[in-house]
Amino acid sequence: MLKDKNILIGITGGISAYKICDLIRKFVKAGANVKIVLTENAKKFVTPATLEVLSKNMVYTDLFREHEHSIRHIGLTDEADILVIAPASANTISKIASGICDNLLTSLVCAFNKPIVFAPAMNTNMWNNPFVQKNINKLLDVGYFMVCPENGELACGTTGVGRMADVERIFDRTNEALAEEIDLEGRKIVITAGGTKEEIDPVRYIGNHSSGKMGMALADAAHAMGADVTLISTVAAQKPYIVELVKSAKEMLETTQSAMEYSDTLIMAAAVADYSPINRCDKKIKKSKDHLTIELVKNPDIVSEIAKNKQPYQTIIGFAAESDDVLENAKQKMKEKKLDFIVANDISDTEIGFGSEQNEVYVIDKNMDIVKIDRDTKANVAKKILRTIFGENK
Repeated sequence: MLKDKNILIGITGGISAYKICDLIRKFVKAGANVKIVLTENAKKFVTPATLEVLSKNMVYTDLFREHEHSIRHIGLTDEADILVIAPASANTISKIASGICDNLLTSLVCAFNKPIVFAPAMNTNMWNNPFVQKNINKLLDVGYFMVCPENGELACGTTGVGRMADVERIFDRTNEALAEEIDLEGRKIVITAGGTKEEIDPVRYIGNHSSGKMGMALADAAHAMGADVTLISTVAAQKPYIVELVKSAKEMLETTQSAMEYSDTLIMAAAVADYSPINRCDKKIKKSKDHLTIELVKNPDIVSEIAKNKQPYQTIIGFAAESDDVLENAKQKMKEKKLDFIVANDISDTEIGFGSEQNEVYVIDKNMDIVKIDRDTKANVAKKILRTIFGENK
């Protein structure tokens, strides 16, 4: 996987920085082109001159350089296929998890939409610090790869978890991360997310418990794989791709139909309300009666409506959130709605249901072949869904 790949290595301040020389040798020997970014503290442990000899490339340390016309962190992100941060200090991990961009490396990560591998190294107490662990989990939740530190003797003289993983493990994880990626460049993908809200009056609405996390994870993953993404969401989000904010099922249908005129794929991850009030009250309904009857009308089924006008080059993927007979109900929906794929999950399991941080799904194709994706973070499940659907036929 590494032959002719462009690998960007970020080295932060830590005694294990000297071990990265061996990692660079292994990458170069495998046929990769290696470029290196050093933080200020990293320069105290390993010199740019040494790294330039090993990588046969210039080493980068500053965000800006006099007489340089290109924006450095953008140029480096465009060139690289993968970013490996080793050793990754508690300081750098926490900055990245908080979106701080105060040096070249943290700015690179903020602009990087391809795989990132972290190999943390720090004192045991720092590794066990609850804030550091919270930040580690933030990185995992968005789909970054982690080579966890090992138990052993540390530079501070104590023994415990915190020593950077063996170079061989980091090398292997880099290979794995590249192998897991697929190229969606050229695809125009529309993804819906969140639960629709059908207004009763200016205060109340009919809705559901969908958080939109799965749809957003799919949009993030598709964008990272090179697709041109449009996210149609009931939940506001600042993203590096187009986000159309909608409320009701009717608004989502109209916006999705419009977006699909210029797209080749629809992933219908939103939870759309089945019914909406026939008459919306312009003023808040007063609590004056013991009983209140609201007449509802069935909403249009968005994915079925889109499927009616599906073009031969288009792919439509539905979602089935079921609480019983998950696979059978999903297969029935697949047939009724004439979908290319359907993704089914069991919402009765609170650990993978609405609003949870994890998911476990089944991907079913036209032939009724089933691929199970085991429980994982929604970011990782999203990647696996896209690989299952597009891996063999980009």
